[in-house]
Amino acid sequence: MPEVLVVGAGPVGLALGADLRARGIDVEILERRTGIDDGTRAIGIHSPALALLEVSGATDALLERAVTIRRGEARADGRLLAAIRFDRLRARHPYVAALPQADTTAVLTALAPPVRRGVQVTAVVDDGAGVRVETDEGDVRAGLVVVASGWSGRSLVYRPGAVHTRHYPDRYAMVDTVGAGGPTALVHLERDGVIESFPLPGGRRRVVAWTGRDEVADAAGFLRDAVAARTGVDIDTAGASTFRVRRAVAPALRRGRVFVVGDAAHEVSPIGGQGMNLGLLDALTLSPLLTAWVRSGRDDGLARWEGDRLASARHAARLAALNTVLGRAAGPTAHAARSLALRTVLRGPGAEAFARAYAMRFDRAARD
Repeated sequence: MPEVLVVGAGPVGLALGADLRARGIDVEILERRTGIDDGTRAIGIHSPALALLEVSGATDALLERAVTIRRGEARADGRLLAAIRFDRLRARHPYVAALPQADTTAVLTALAPPVRRGVQVTAVVDDGAGVRVETDEGDVRAGLVVVASGWSGRSLVYRPGAVHTRHYPDRYAMVDTVGAGGPTALVHLERDGVIESFPLPGGRRRVVAWTGRDEVADAAGFLRDAVAARTGVDIDTAGASTFRVRRAVAPALRRGRVFVVGDAAHEVSPIGGQGMNLGLLDALTLSPLLTAWVRSGRDDGLARWEGDRLASARHAARLAALNTVLGRAAGPTAHAARSLALRTVLRGPGAEAFARAYAMRFDRAARD
């Protein structure tokens, strides 16, 4: 019987498994998918997560594959509103490490225990002495269970309707492409909606554009035309896709010996790059507490952990909601007022607070 069983082998579940393994805990990971999901989604790992990933040895391996973003620029109408300096943060890692999620998964897979794939978990039951995990291959027992399966595994822990989910009307188009811009993150807050462009390794960039509220039939064509019209840059948009955003924060993260981390507990808009990092911080702050419980039989510190993580999730959700609002199209007067307000705030004392917020320095786990 494993001391800890993790449900889900995405970046969050793998990071937890790798950290627990490094601490000497017997951990097992179950995953319903038969293969590794190499789709590209989250690309940025922020300073607090990089610091906590050092325990498992993942940080150096991730940085070897990543490009480090030390500066961002907010632009509108062809003019610089303000520069955001991540390299001035008081942190052990004063930058954002940007790399495809597939690379993050590969690094963490090499450090985590082997994953049992193709196993569908149907229920987790805390019976007081341990946890019974029901699967399509039979029951498994574990001392503690952490659900890190993403939103699809939410029903393993929460009753229907217990996690209120808000679906935003906003839609976005996204592509990873070769592009100019160097190592700087660019955010164009234009009248017709935001265009974000983030560096990736190999001279590539992740480009995201607000499309409005209606479904876009031709994502590549829309994105090509939108980027050219809003920024004056021509890019190759082959392979573009679209996505919508939603917001959810669970009322609790623990039920006895069962814990929930990552998107299974909370979802925030990927605009701003908070989602995966929020889950990583859930997992990596939980790991030492589970280790202590396994070794001492005492669950000290877990109530505070839950409170801190819920507060951090609510903060990230509010920030994501602000990002969504700022990224929408605006009329001439509203756009001019928005640009003036951002220029005023970001060129004054608010610049450091803005950089800290977007680098997740206000997260309760940001103690490096």
